[in-house]
Amino acid sequence: MKRMKVSQLLVETPGQEVIAKGWVRTKRGNKNVNFIALNDGSTIKNIQVVCETARFEEELLKQITTGSSLCVRGELVASQGSGQAVEIQAREIQIYGTADPEAYPLQKKGHSMEFLREIAHLRPRTNTFGAVLRIRHAMAFAIHKFFNDKGFVYIHTPLITASDAEGAGAMFQVTTLDVANPPRNEDGSINYTEDFFGKHTSLTVSGQLEGEMGATALGEIYTFGPTFRAENSNTPRHLAEFWMIEPEMAFYEIEDNMDLAEEFIKYLVQYALDHCMDDLQFLNDMFDKELIERLRSVTSTDFVRLTYTEGVDILMKSGVKFEYPVFWGADLQSEHERYLVEKHFGKPVILTDYPKDIKAFYMKQNEDGKTVRGMDVLFPKIGEIIGGSQREESLEKLQNRIQELQMDTRGLEWYLDSRRFGTVPHSGFGLGFERLLLFVTGMANIRDVIPFPRTPKNAEF
Repeated sequence: MKRMKVSQLLVETPGQEVIAKGWVRTKRGNKNVNFIALNDGSTIKNIQVVCETARFEEELLKQITTGSSLCVRGELVASQGSGQAVEIQAREIQIYGTADPEAYPLQKKGHSMEFLREIAHLRPRTNTFGAVLRIRHAMAFAIHKFFNDKGFVYIHTPLITASDAEGAGAMFQVTTLDVANPPRNEDGSINYTEDFFGKHTSLTVSGQLEGEMGATALGEIYTFGPTFRAENSNTPRHLAEFWMIEPEMAFYEIEDNMDLAEEFIKYLVQYALDHCMDDLQFLNDMFDKELIERLRSVTSTDFVRLTYTEGVDILMKSGVKFEYPVFWGADLQSEHERYLVEKHFGKPVILTDYPKDIKAFYMKQNEDGKTVRGMDVLFPKIGEIIGGSQREESLEKLQNRIQELQMDTRGLEWYLDSRRFGTVPHSGFGLGFERLLLFVTGMANIRDVIPFPRTPKNAEF
């Protein structure tokens, strides 16, 4: 007889012999009967195991404590108590592993998020992180399903790169040189020709530039992989290692790009509502009483679309004293974005046509010479959740912009080739996976939606 997962057992018909395996969440009872809550990670719900103490050795029952792992064989019966439809009347119990109550840190009490980050290797066993990680899985699957069903091609872009897509410079260096005594040129600079790749290389901040090459051959592509930013940002919204979804589409203008971004994010939120309701209900009840209502509101409303200039005008006329001053040309902060979404419009906002001086070199320039066809999707509680643009397809304009910014073109000639040979209008955007998960789970800190967060001074586990 095969083991059944708890998620399956809970919907099975009573009256059959079953095998369940999992970890003990709680044990309670008296001298005649013990009630064990068993969970195997397949669902936030536990299966109750009823043990008549006369059937089992006292020593065995003593070893069944919170955190221990069991194999239970018994009869699935209709539950006598409230809270569950079925339970297991235990006939045989095998203990796989014990958990010393004095040492096991996840006892039956509330734990702070800060404490759970210190034991990130064990926190997936809590209800909260079990729910978050199941939702994370569901969202990853839904991303692939969305793009696959639309005929996009999934391509893998390199994690090690010699180009800085964002022009930000905050990159982790990749080297095999002896950092204590690297080879040097005559002028004293490090001689990277002796390094593994023969040049200075880093971990990628984005797969976009390579993604554009895919789009200008395959039409519509997407990447979905880890990206890295060496920014010393200790905030609840930043990670040094995070995952990004980056579609790139040939023949898409900015309006097509906005349409896709809105359709994509609504699809993901609806997928969570359709497939993760038990976990969402738990997070709604425990952390964020408005979570499910907020998710439903996003799927049923048209996003507001307005220009950066219009957005700045609204902010300046609002009378609100923001921490960061608002003026035309300012890079909008989270407080500004959230004011537009939460206070002014009460729904998600897509801002377009940003000043070119605060945006990346590859964005398509508007006729006014001051703005570019960038677009950011702004969400309640999060601020920016998607950033994208129509890309500049003109070789001449792109080269001029690169010169303006005094960028080194030596590592970008391959990128410029796509504008030399059969250039086309094309667009794309990036969705930070963990930002999406913050919104879908209602968690307050981005470190709590990834299994093992990487942040400044923290690379534990």
